[in-house]
Amino acid sequence: MKIEEVQSTTKTARIAVHTHVKGLGLDANGTALPIAAGLVGQEKAREACGVVVDLIKSKKMAGRALLLAGAPGTGKTALALGISQELGGKVPFCPMVGSEVYSSEVKKTEVLMENFRRAIGLRIKESKEVYEGEVVELTPEETENPLGGYGRTVSHVLVGLKTTKGTKTLRLDPSIYDGLQKESVTVGDVIYIEANSGAVKRVGRSDAFSTEFDLEAEEYVPLPKGDVHKKKEIVQDVTLHDLDASNAKPQGGQDVMSMMAAMGKPKKTEITEKLRTEINRVVNRYIDQGVAELVPGVLFVDEVHMLDIECFTFLNRALESSLSPIVVFATNRGVCNIRGTDVLAPHGVPVDLLDRMLIVRTMPYSVEEMVQIMSIRAAVESIEVEASGLKALGEIGARTSLRYSVQMLTPANIIAGTTGRNSVTEADVSEIDELFFDCKASARLLAKSDGYLK
Repeated sequence: MKIEEVQSTTKTARIAVHTHVKGLGLDANGTALPIAAGLVGQEKAREACGVVVDLIKSKKMAGRALLLAGAPGTGKTALALGISQELGGKVPFCPMVGSEVYSSEVKKTEVLMENFRRAIGLRIKESKEVYEGEVVELTPEETENPLGGYGRTVSHVLVGLKTTKGTKTLRLDPSIYDGLQKESVTVGDVIYIEANSGAVKRVGRSDAFSTEFDLEAEEYVPLPKGDVHKKKEIVQDVTLHDLDASNAKPQGGQDVMSMMAAMGKPKKTEITEKLRTEINRVVNRYIDQGVAELVPGVLFVDEVHMLDIECFTFLNRALESSLSPIVVFATNRGVCNIRGTDVLAPHGVPVDLLDRMLIVRTMPYSVEEMVQIMSIRAAVESIEVEASGLKALGEIGARTSLRYSVQMLTPANIIAGTTGRNSVTEADVSEIDELFFDCKASARLLAKSDGYLK
C-alpha cells in the first residue's frame, strides 16, 4: 500500500448556516460563557459537550455515543460543529443525515460503514532519505547499444547537487534519468530525489537566476540548507475510507480497453469486507510498529429517527468495534415509531441503543438570545441592522422560529437597498414579514381551507 497514492475524500464546504460557529465558547474551567465562539445560551448543553471533547482528547470516548435532543432550531447541529472545532482540524469530522443511507445502488449498512471509516483518522509518520539541492551538473554517460546497430543508450547519469553546505556528485541509474526528463530538469533547478524509490521532484528554479528574465512564469526557490543527503520526517493525515477507496480501485493499464472499462464502471462501488479486514490488518501492523497513530474522529448523524431497525442493529455492532469513532446523534422527535416497525420508542431509537448514549438536551432560545444570534448572523453576512430591526427579528423568531427570522435577514437587506439605505430598519423587517409566510402561519391558513387552497 503506497501512502503517496492515497487521495483525500473530504468534502469541501462553503459559507453556510453555521459558518459563524468557531467552538463551544467555554472558559479554562469548562464553564460556558453567555456569548462566545459564535454560540449564544445553551450553557448546560455546551458544558456537557465540553466534557465530551475532553473525553475524546483523552481517547476514552471511543465506541460511545452522544445524543443531542431538542426542538427544531435549538442549535443541535451548531453544538456538533462546535465539538468538531474544539477538536481541531486534524481530527476527522464527518457529518451525515439519517436519510442518506437509502440508496438504490448501495446497501444501507455500506453507507453507514463508509461514513464510520471516514470519521477515523490515521496519522502516518514516514522517514525518507532524500538528496536535495540545486543542479550544477547534468551529464548523461552514453555507451554502445548492446543490441547492436548505430544507436547509443544511456548507461548512467552524473548529477551534481549544491546546497549551502557544499556540492555532491551522484551517479544515478538511467531510469532516474527518465524521471529527470519528465520533470524537464535543467542546470539551475532545485530538485529532490528520494533514495528508496528514485522518485524525482522539481521544486522550482534557484533564486540565483531570478534576474535572468524580466518576466516569466517560473517559481524561484532559495538554495536548500544543510547537506545534500538528508533524512526527512513526513507526517500525513488520512482516513480509513481514503485507504479503502484508493485500494478498491483496480490499477488498470494505459491501454484503450482498460480505460474504457474504468469509464464504464458505475461511480459508486461497494468496498468488500475482505478488503476492509486486510486494510485493518495493515493499519494495526503500522500502529504496533509505531509508524502510525490512530485518531478517532467524530461521526455526526442528524435526524437519527430516519434510520430503520436494520441500521440501528448495525450501529450496535459498529459501536463495539475496536476501530470506532465517537458518534454524535441528533433528533427533534419525542416518542415515535422506530422506522420499519410498529414499536414506539423515545426519539425513535431502540432502547438498547439509547442505553449506550449520553443524552444532552437543548432548550428553546429566549427573545434576548435570539436578538444576539441575529446580530452575529448579520455580522457574518456583512449586513448592517439597526437595534430596532434586530429587536423586531428577535420577536418574529420567538413567535415563529429562529430559522425563519435568520432567513429574513437577506431579503430585508435587499428591501433596504432598493430604498437607498445601507442598514436594515424595523419597517424593512415588517414589510418582509408581510410578504412571506412562516410555517405556522401557513399551517393556520391551511387549517381554515377544506383540504385545498382557496
